[in-house]
Amino acid sequence: MKRFAWFGPVVLMILSSAAVACGFQWLLIPEELLSSGVSGVAMVIGYVSGWNIGWMYFALNLPILLWGYRVLGRRFVGLSMIVVVGTVVFMEFVPELDITKGDRLLGAVFGGVLVGLGTAVSLRYGGSSGGFDIIASIISRYKDMPVGLIVIALNTFVVAALGFLMDDWKAALYSMLSIYLTGRVVDIVHTPHRKITAFIVSHKSDELAKRLMSIPRGVTIIETRGAYTSESRNMLMTVTTRYELAELRKIIMEVDKRAFVNVVQTIDVIGEFRRRTN
Repeated sequence: MKRFAWFGPVVLMILSSAAVACGFQWLLIPEELLSSGVSGVAMVIGYVSGWNIGWMYFALNLPILLWGYRVLGRRFVGLSMIVVVGTVVFMEFVPELDITKGDRLLGAVFGGVLVGLGTAVSLRYGGSSGGFDIIASIISRYKDMPVGLIVIALNTFVVAALGFLMDDWKAALYSMLSIYLTGRVVDIVHTPHRKITAFIVSHKSDELAKRLMSIPRGVTIIETRGAYTSESRNMLMTVTTRYELAELRKIIMEVDKRAFVNVVQTIDVIGEFRRRTN
């Protein structure tokens, strides 16, 4: 059964990597524009040095994935590795085509959307496109920090590097548009808030609470009673991040497929959010 449970996510990771690779090869790279994250760094190096961008993307992601493996666990990093390797493989076989015929605005818009779709699907089903997503997951697991601002700052640095090194500030500005659209698509398809609160009603609340603590996040148990059945149950409340939402779904389905789950957006958290400090 575990093999079958892996099959669906693996197929989706491969499709995600194909979408990302096509966005790179058909829309961004022909116009010398950037994507977000580590792929943007690889593109800058490739444009300046002439090195293979796909292999640079893999080389830069490898140490980040190894770091994530130690902190985030096998499933998330394993699926992320499939996306990274799949993207590199597809980039080797998908030809570089300038389908926008020199129109950088079209390349930035549709490249950002296509890469965003691939990234969002990988996040939605338990993986990521590597790079800054892994770093954001690690940071959000240990510290309640403005991860979004950190990622924006890193992307801004990469875009500025393109402007300075290539002396092409129009490409840098179009790249900022592409990166913005990628982020918006990820927010729309995956979840628009970095923190979410899950309310879970289950007959197996004790077992479920133990599993949820392994994410790790704090869990609050609230005694409830159904209005229709007058049956008493325990409701679990936990605050987590969008990067861990797929793992949360997986745990709940493994423990109690009949559990009622309400996931709501969390604008802010006051007090102690992180649970581990080492």
